[in-house]
Amino acid sequence: MKNKIKIAVFALLFYANTGYSQNTLFIPDTVSGPMVTLQIQNGQTTCFPGFTTQTMGFNGNILGPTILLRRNRPVDLRVLNTLSDTTTVHWHGLHVAPQHDGGPHTYILPGALWNPAFTVHDWAGTYWYHPHLHYKTNEHVSKGLAGFIIVRDSLEEALALPRTYGVDDFPLLLQTKSFDSNRQITIDNPYDSVVLVNGTRQAILNVPAQCVRFRLLNGSSERVMNVGFTSNLGFHMIGSDGGLLEQPVALNRLQLAPGERAEVLVNLQGRTGQSIQLMSYGAELPNAFYGAAQPGMGAGQVIPGYSLNPLNGSNFTLLTLSVGAALPQGVFSVPATLIPHEPWLESQADTTRTFTFMPENMGPTAIQGPFMINNQHFDMQVINHRIPFNNTEIWELVNQTPIAHPFHIHDVQFYVLSVNGQLPAPQLRGRKDVVMVPAGMGRVRFITRFETHHNNHIPYMYHCHMLTHEDHGMMGQFLVVSPSVDLEELPKKHQPSLICYPNPASDFIHLTMKTDALDFWNLKLRDLRGRPVLRQDKGSFPFELSLVTLPKGAYFVHCHTKYGKHVAKILRH
Repeated sequence: MKNKIKIAVFALLFYANTGYSQNTLFIPDTVSGPMVTLQIQNGQTTCFPGFTTQTMGFNGNILGPTILLRRNRPVDLRVLNTLSDTTTVHWHGLHVAPQHDGGPHTYILPGALWNPAFTVHDWAGTYWYHPHLHYKTNEHVSKGLAGFIIVRDSLEEALALPRTYGVDDFPLLLQTKSFDSNRQITIDNPYDSVVLVNGTRQAILNVPAQCVRFRLLNGSSERVMNVGFTSNLGFHMIGSDGGLLEQPVALNRLQLAPGERAEVLVNLQGRTGQSIQLMSYGAELPNAFYGAAQPGMGAGQVIPGYSLNPLNGSNFTLLTLSVGAALPQGVFSVPATLIPHEPWLESQADTTRTFTFMPENMGPTAIQGPFMINNQHFDMQVINHRIPFNNTEIWELVNQTPIAHPFHIHDVQFYVLSVNGQLPAPQLRGRKDVVMVPAGMGRVRFITRFETHHNNHIPYMYHCHMLTHEDHGMMGQFLVVSPSVDLEELPKKHQPSLICYPNPASDFIHLTMKTDALDFWNLKLRDLRGRPVLRQDKGSFPFELSLVTLPKGAYFVHCHTKYGKHVAKILRH
């Protein structure tokens, strides 16, 4: 009976999504200058006529303004959290110090202001920002917390490219979401049947009959997009995750995994008055991609409810383009060349690291996860790798699961060396921070350099960018350490003796020790002002501590054992 209800609700939402009414595409405002202020807030959005959907946004009801930055210039970001929940903001793709990166360790508590400030080191390109709180990333992004970042520089400006924002240069955030019968956004299920572009359902956009630039971002929780235009209209990809390519790549289809970006030019000259659809051709996706007809490598690998979603294995419209007259100063041709690249050579690599993806449970349910990297789930208190500053490294990604995973690394851009032993396709030869690793022993190798920033205490993340996989522990962390630090000494200095998990926690947190201490004789929990809020005089490890009486926020655990005093920071969300 429950499945029948789900199917009925699901079908209702799908057919509501494929009706004839169309809505003008929402184009986010822009913010720029040496200081940018963002307010994280709750909002209300009309995704369906007659219904109010509870959403979240930056400086508005849903999504956030497009932040315009300039290479080699400083920016001061002021992020105020007005939610009742803790969150973070990660500047996805930007090369910033770890204390400014916005990973899971950089909490923004309710009512708090976070103020990262840094110089922009990135190439001209399309980046984005979104929350990154462990266990909460999917919820916060799904409810609307996401925005574009556009970096400009003189090399890009010297090219004859469309760049008038909202006129011939458009940011397009592609998402599919799940809604319940009350038209509220739900998470952690396979019923993402509602297509949104920039938060707009059944979107239509007026475009000029000339070269138009689309900055594509797959912001979906899990779905892989296979982007193309109706009538097999060709287009040129000019930019990847980390900036422009060396030369345009002519395409009819472009796969975009969650977290990936691409800049494309489509020449609409001579098409005044036509209506053209931007599509996702899911029927053409190979098996073992989320969004294909079969998400796993074989018929036995199934995700419960996946086959009920009519988007899976189907072609569907993302956006309708209504072509109007060309602009007087329009661009009518695609440049032959773009930006020169100098990828690092394999011979320059200082080391190679291997990252193996594996399911927690083998067998017919392996595709359902959770998934691990190198046989480990994410642990806030474990540093998985310590990387010497200025190291050039090859990372080899091996996927032993039955589904493809988009791998994302913070801090740096990389160049793909090979996919399953073959040279990467032309569209994968630019600067990247997300790469899809094929299922069933698929293998990707990339090269990168860890330069500019180092910090011996605050880590960067690497993870699957399917947000459900990330939230469920398919993530690790690394330090880029100072040249003066002895790597052999770091574990003694940086691995805490007191382990608290899960962290962030909800109602209960478990405490244990890395040492052989079995007992403690004093345990206190203090708030950020140092005031004691909980006390336990005696106990033994492992110990479960109730947090149910405490408000959400950050606390310090102070614990005395025969080895001395131990302190750990925890978060209740």
